[in-house]
Amino acid sequence: MTQASNTSTPRGLGASSSLIAARPAYQAYLILHVGFVVLPIVMGVDKFFDFLCNWDMYLAPLVPRLTHLDGRTFMMVVGVIEIVAGLLVAFWPRIGACVIVLWLCGIIVNLLLIPGFYDIGMRDFGLLLGALALQRLSREFGRHSAF
Repeated sequence: MTQASNTSTPRGLGASSSLIAARPAYQAYLILHVGFVVLPIVMGVDKFFDFLCNWDMYLAPLVPRLTHLDGRTFMMVVGVIEIVAGLLVAFWPRIGACVIVLWLCGIIVNLLLIPGFYDIGMRDFGLLLGALALQRLSREFGRHSAF
């Protein structure tokens, strides 16, 4: 009886990079990996410049009262955290994706505290599911990143 070689996992002996690159799961990993590096960094940087929008409008009034920070300062802190989260995903996708999931949970709770932003909270729940998928895929493909 002969055994077939295991090319289903990138960590298996003899798995070539072209076989891995051709796998739809690996391609999905790369899309999520690049997206969850670039988007948090871009959004984080924009917290300092407000080119995309006025980010303060997405902050529940309860948050500044609890943190004793004005909305602008709080959003700058948010920007730094988002930049760090994107860098974590770039270099340690398994850990970074977990940070993104937790971060999105906080964003969703914040948005649910603001009437009229429930749709954005639901969109962010979709992003949370994407980050969770990245974390799961990075268990298999984390050593084969785009960076």
